Amino acid sequence: MSTKDHLMIFDTTLRDGEQSPGASMTRDEKIRIAKALERLRVDVIEAGFPIASPGDFEAVKAVAAAVKDSRVCGLARALDADIDRAGEALKGANAGRIHTFIATSPIHMEKKLRMSPDQVLAQAVHAVKRARQFTDDVEFSPEDAGRSEIDFLCRILEAVIAAGARTVNIPDTVGYNIPDQFGSLIATLRERVPNADQAIFSVHCHNDLGLAVANSLAAVRNGARQVECTINGLGERAGNAALEEIVMAVRTRADLFDCATRLDTTQIMTCSRLVSTITGFPVQPNKAVVGINAFAHESGIHQDGVLKNRETYEIMRAQDVGWTENRMVLGKHSGRNAFRARLLELGITLNSEEELNAAFARFKDLADKKHEIFDEDLQALVTDATLETANERVKLVSLRVCSETGETPHAQLVLTVDGVEQTGSASGGGPVDATFKAIESIVKSDAVLRLYSVNAITSGTDAQGEVTVRLEKGGRVVNGQGADTDIVIASAKAYLNACNTILHPAERAHPQIADV
Repeated sequence: MSTKDHLMIFDTTLRDGEQSPGASMTRDEKIRIAKALERLRVDVIEAGFPIASPGDFEAVKAVAAAVKDSRVCGLARALDADIDRAGEALKGANAGRIHTFIATSPIHMEKKLRMSPDQVLAQAVHAVKRARQFTDDVEFSPEDAGRSEIDFLCRILEAVIAAGARTVNIPDTVGYNIPDQFGSLIATLRERVPNADQAIFSVHCHNDLGLAVANSLAAVRNGARQVECTINGLGERAGNAALEEIVMAVRTRADLFDCATRLDTTQIMTCSRLVSTITGFPVQPNKAVVGINAFAHESGIHQDGVLKNRETYEIMRAQDVGWTENRMVLGKHSGRNAFRARLLELGITLNSEEELNAAFARFKDLADKKHEIFDEDLQALVTDATLETANERVKLVSLRVCSETGETPHAQLVLTVDGVEQTGSASGGGPVDATFKAIESIVKSDAVLRLYSVNAITSGTDAQGEVTVRLEKGGRVVNGQGADTDIVIASAKAYLNACNTILHPAERAHPQIADV
C-alpha cells in the first residue's frame, strides 16, 4: 500500500445482513462466518448489536474472542446502556471498536426521536465520549445522513471528531441518494468540517434504488476510505452494498482509484457460499462476481473471443475471486483424519470429539448416496447437523411419500415431539405440499408459509438439494433449512427446522424495535 491509500473494508454481514427477515444466525454460525471473513482479511467485522438481546450479546462476545486478525465491532445507539453493553461484549477482543449512531435528518429527529438538533448533537458527543471509556476506536454515524441538512451534518461531525471519534460514517440509510450527489456530499463534508483530517470518512449505502455499490464507489472517488458492506449484498429491505462488487471494482479499475484493499480475494467465493448456506438466501445466477453465471459464456461470439483471448470478454479472472473447478475432496473411503483436515481448511471447527464423530457419520451416510463429495456438500452437511441439534423439540423419524400420475400425492410420517412419537398423514397438491400438511397435522404451528426455495448445492443428478423455508407467525419471520439428496426429505427437514424456531421464544429482537 506504499503508493496507494488503504481502503478499509467494514463487513456488516453479521449485523445489518442479519436484519434481513429470516436471516438470523446462531452464535456458532456467526463464528463460522467471522472466521471466513478473517481469512478474507476484512479490516473490521461488525459482529452484532449487543443490547438487542442476550443472544446477540453472547454472539458478539464469542466472535470477539475467536477473531484475532480483524477488528471486531459492536453497534450501539447513542444511549449509555447500549454503549456499556457493547463495551462489555468486546472486552475479550484483540482489537475492538464501538460503533454508535443517532439520526440526524429532519424527519427522523422530529418524527422518530422527537429531539431538537441541539439535543441530538449533545447526545452524539456524550455517546462518543462514553464509548471512548471502553476503547480508543470509536465510530460515529449520523443515521439518514443522505437526507440530512449539510450545515447540521458539518456541525455534528466536527463535534464528534473533537470528542474522539476516529471514524465518521456517512450512511445512505434509506437508499435515497444517487452517485454524483452522494460523491459530492462526501467531498463537501471533507472540505467543510475543520477537523476532517483527524478521522477516516466511511460510507454505508443501502440498495433501495439499486445504487448501493455505485454510491459507495462515488464516495471512495471523493475521499472515503472505509466502505461498509456485506457478503452477497445481504441486508434488510433491498440489501447493502455487496462487498465482492466493491472490492473487485476497486481492484479491476485501479486506474481510477487511488486506493486499494488488503483483501485476499480468492476467499470471496468461500465466504459467499457460506453466507448463502447459513442464511438460506441463494445467490442469483447472474449476480456480479459470485453468481454461477458470472464467468459463463453461452454466446458463440463470446465463446470464440474468450478462447482466443480471455480478456476479450472477461475483465477479471474467475480464479482471482475463488472460482475453481469443482473437485472431489473426499469419498466413501476417506478416513476421519482427512475429513477433519478438510473441515479445518474450510474454517469449520467442531467443539468436541463427539461432534466430529457425529459429523463423520453423516459424511459416510452422504458418501453412500453421492459418489463425489465437494466442499459445498461439507458446508451444507455441517450446517444441517447444527440445525438439527439447535432448539430441536420436533424431530423427523421417518417419512413415506406416494406420488404417481393421476393420483393425489400422500405423505405419512413419524415425528418425535418432546421425545414422544406421533404419527401424521395428509394429502396435497404435490409430495412437498403433502409432507408439510402432514407435519402441520402434528405440530400445529399455525404459521404461514412465505417462501419455499430449492437450490442444488453442486451439479449432477445426485446433488444434494438445499431447501429454504420461510414461515411467519404473529409478525415473526423465521427461516428453516435442510439438505439431502432427496428433495422431499430436505424439504421436511427445512420445515421442521423453521417450526422448531417458531416453537421457541424469540432470542433476538430486531434492533429497530428492541425494548431497551
